Amino acid sequence: MSHIRRFDHVGITVADLNAVMAFFVGLGLEVEGRTFVEGEFLDTVIGIPDSRTEIIMLRPPDGGTRLELSSFARPAHRPGSPAAMANELGLRNVAFEVDDLQATVDQLAAAGFGLVGGIGQYEHVWSMAYVRGPEGIIVSLAQRIG
Repeated sequence: MSHIRRFDHVGITVADLNAVMAFFVGLGLEVEGRTFVEGEFLDTVIGIPDSRTEIIMLRPPDGGTRLELSSFARPAHRPGSPAAMANELGLRNVAFEVDDLQATVDQLAAAGFGLVGGIGQYEHVWSMAYVRGPEGIIVSLAQRIG
């Protein structure tokens, strides 16, 4: 028996909420909401007393799984590894299907976000690339071939 009804969202904690939001909005996600969360509920759920975070919820154009960006006002965020590679433990990438991979990669390169490796093809079905976004977030971009 499955207890899961649907895949709701993926959460990423960031230092510069506005910069990361702008990056994902530039890719085509839409801001669904923005709020501060604090108090007993947050302290209980995340296990950090006296915490306060600002959250932005982003949704894709198709209304699918959302992306939650959060930035902590209390306590201060703890640095991660912005140069983490795909073989390091933990959440390593957020993936999106795009209409035009090369145009998307070019747009991101013009904004200062480069490829982690190169553009590859998988079994003549997908073209795919990893781009290193703000704060080291790896964004996987894929375009269906044909």
